[in-house]
Amino acid sequence: MSQISGNVAALKKEIDEIARLTGRSGDDITLVAATKMNDAERVREAVAAGITVCGENRVQELLEKYEQGAYEGSELHFIGTLQTNKVKYIVGKVQLIQSVNSVKLAKEISKCAAKLGIVQDVLVEVNIGSEESKSGANVESVYELIENISLIPNIRVRGIMTIPPISDNFDEQKCFFTKMQQLFIDIGTKKYDNISMEFLSMGMSGDYRNAILCGANMVRIGTGIFGARHYS
Repeated sequence: MSQISGNVAALKKEIDEIARLTGRSGDDITLVAATKMNDAERVREAVAAGITVCGENRVQELLEKYEQGAYEGSELHFIGTLQTNKVKYIVGKVQLIQSVNSVKLAKEISKCAAKLGIVQDVLVEVNIGSEESKSGANVESVYELIENISLIPNIRVRGIMTIPPISDNFDEQKCFFTKMQQLFIDIGTKKYDNISMEFLSMGMSGDYRNAILCGANMVRIGTGIFGARHYS
């Protein structure tokens, strides 16, 4: 068994164990392999090992690996910050855009989706820690953003996502994750067109355990599958 295959198997087992502490199972948690900086061969290896959803952060990298057939056999999500001028390159290729943070971006996605005659599924990104260095709507404005997006055709919101402030402290992590879970529940009680709160995407390699304990049903994991990235 290769390192990637072993990591995927161990990760799925652990996710199942954690989910069961919350009355769920691993089947209730969508594991997204964050494939940034991993070539097509390594991505294909992860898919062969049982990964069913891949997530890319960068449009150019996504396009290169898409042409190489890296994601065949899995869903493809875009999980990074998306510029409006790059939208046309990924709509129709990805099943879910996880990082919609403005009406302007939503309208561009809608325009590109309409040209293809499709409805593009998205998540709304929430800046739960109100960090200046991160994109996403803050808690106070997310309701207005979702209400405005609900009026836009050819786009469907299926949940919310966040990248909380980095912390090794469980209580700090839990605070942000719990705020997201409550937001997820509150939005789900409202009756918007084209809005369904199906996915609460939060948690990465360093904090996915606590995210699942706090209600996440989608986690984005790269290092835990592929090993540490080597930035040059």
